[in-house]
Amino acid sequence: MMRRIRFNGTGSGEGGCPSVHEDLDSNEIIVHGPPLTDPDDIAQLRHLSEGEVPIVVPRELLVDFGPKEVTRVPRIIDLDAFGQLFENFEHTAWRLETRRRYASDEETGTYAQFVRGEAPTWDLGTPWSLTIKAKTTGGASVGRVRIVDSPATEGQRYLLAHADKNAALGEDIRNLSRADADRLGLPAEDFWIFDSRLVALLNFDADDNFTDVELITEPAEVIRYSMVRDTAMHDAVPYQEFATKEQ
Repeated sequence: MMRRIRFNGTGSGEGGCPSVHEDLDSNEIIVHGPPLTDPDDIAQLRHLSEGEVPIVVPRELLVDFGPKEVTRVPRIIDLDAFGQLFENFEHTAWRLETRRRYASDEETGTYAQFVRGEAPTWDLGTPWSLTIKAKTTGGASVGRVRIVDSPATEGQRYLLAHADKNAALGEDIRNLSRADADRLGLPAEDFWIFDSRLVALLNFDADDNFTDVELITEPAEVIRYSMVRDTAMHDAVPYQEFATKEQ
């Protein structure tokens, strides 16, 4: 059976070596790097079995990028603690939005306006709005990539309209088609990544209600989500351009 292998991180070698990968089924760690070739060095190795090849990796590769737990114990925070992350980040906050529906959107007055065919009246004075505006005005970067189906769901079309408010607060809003997201292998996860060091994985129940957040700080996992961000940003287009194509 073919292994399901995930890249976890790269050390200080050239050309992406040495590197650490993880077998998602067996939890085995796979390391590759430059081989140890000096016969005198090899002669000092113990327990080198037939068919095994010694390789050299820097110590910090295993310390920084190797998974720390066979089974990660989720660190869950509530929505109030999640809100504090936006007060405390320093440089960047970025989100991937992959869902077809967000129940919380449908409870807003602006959603009701949108469904009636009216132009929503956005409130730029909410606590969330003021926090984001203060961050972007102060030089921080806030952005999102939103995945959109074909045809777009009603909730996704609402978010295309909502992007006007996000942009007014200084956010960089981009969109990507579901087909392109699948082609790129993006995960079906909603998350924020703060300052490229902390990931907030958003959890939802069966009725699309936002329930709680898992905090992820393990370097290997943060790097993986950073790679997802970079991949999504490379192919996503500004929301105005995407909306024009959808019409």
